Amino acid sequence: MNYILTNSISENDALRRSYNSLAEKTFGLSFEEFYQNGYWTDKYIPYSLIDDGKVIANASVNILKSLYNGQEKRCIQIGTVMTDLGYRNQGLSRYLIERILSEWKEKCDTMYLFANDSVLDFYPKFGFVKAVEYQCSGPITPTEGRVRKLDMSHASDRALLKQYYTKSNPYSALTIEDNYELLMFYCTSSMKDCVYFLEDFDAVIIASNKNEILTCYDIFSNGDHAMLDVISRAAEPQIRTVVFGFTPAEQAAFHSQIFEEEDTTLFILKGKDNWFVNNQTMFPVLSHA
Repeated sequence: MNYILTNSISENDALRRSYNSLAEKTFGLSFEEFYQNGYWTDKYIPYSLIDDGKVIANASVNILKSLYNGQEKRCIQIGTVMTDLGYRNQGLSRYLIERILSEWKEKCDTMYLFANDSVLDFYPKFGFVKAVEYQCSGPITPTEGRVRKLDMSHASDRALLKQYYTKSNPYSALTIEDNYELLMFYCTSSMKDCVYFLEDFDAVIIASNKNEILTCYDIFSNGDHAMLDVISRAAEPQIRTVVFGFTPAEQAAFHSQIFEEEDTTLFILKGKDNWFVNNQTMFPVLSHA
């Protein structure tokens, strides 16, 4: 193979443009705003193959710190696996995954990825096994009070979100810690209209209201108030049900069912920590890279 392997995409303008172009064609997303806002750090490491100044294939390492039932773990999430259409069927993804495994397998407690339906037979070749996630839901009654939607285009509101993010989510059984950058990937793009400051509860919540369902993705606070009291403040009047984008610590109080996200399957590397074998839990949705 005569292609060049590099981890230095972000600081090279031409390569970064090529990287974003491939990501847009593959996933419909761009990392440019992520980079320009200073969120592309050494926690996100692309393994990119270059041909004649063009990014032709990639698999990225995301270094995460998780807290599950009080135990801190180092996680490696593999993401942004993509190959240019003209370079497929050359074993490029296999090469990149094997390279990542050789460099990171012994440096983490768990390694995982989320695969789309077209490649479900690919990752087991490297020792990854399917894991079943569970999602909680329950009834909720909206309440009125002081709620302000944060404007993610304003530095002051981004700073407020960062301040509350450091408090973590006290209501979650499994949290991803110290990864404000990944959070902001969502909160400056697809979730930019879903961030609320709840003054009465001294909390920031990320949630979306659609029809009669509120999806609560995360809550950042000291945990001084009952979780449903906090969530109900962000619910619009028509809301009747809350669906969680994380596993509540008080899981038994809610209905739990298999989480079937469209075109997405979780794989955990065999031999590493796998919290999903005997536990009905899920990775927080906003930790997906």
